[in-house]
Amino acid sequence: MKAERERREAILRAEGEKKSTILVAEGNKESAILDAEAEKQAAILRAEAQKEAKIREAEGEAEAILKVQQANADGIRFLKEAGADKAVLTIKSLEAFERAADGQATKIIIPSELQGLAGLVKSAKEVIE
Repeated sequence: MKAERERREAILRAEGEKKSTILVAEGNKESAILDAEAEKQAAILRAEAQKEAKIREAEGEAEAILKVQQANADGIRFLKEAGADKAVLTIKSLEAFERAADGQATKIIIPSELQGLAGLVKSAKEVIE
């Protein structure tokens, strides 16, 4: 009878250890799955945040370009409404030329009408001196 009890005790212990090992393995498996799902969600959220940031930046740049173009159009409309004569247009051309000449260009092409005006300015300067 004692031997039978010891045998049953050994069987129950073995079954308990087996179930314990199974439960620990299942817990590790579920934990790994949950970690992987959490990392997946985090990666998705990071990607969505980058996408949203790029969209907002592009929208901002588009709005800035639109405002600059609108300002240029308003300036041209103002000049037309003011009935700008050739002298005003020539001054505006010189201002545009000045902005172009400020760049890193190694060659600058000067329109012939500006060349004539530059010669006129130089002649006037020499006469004044």
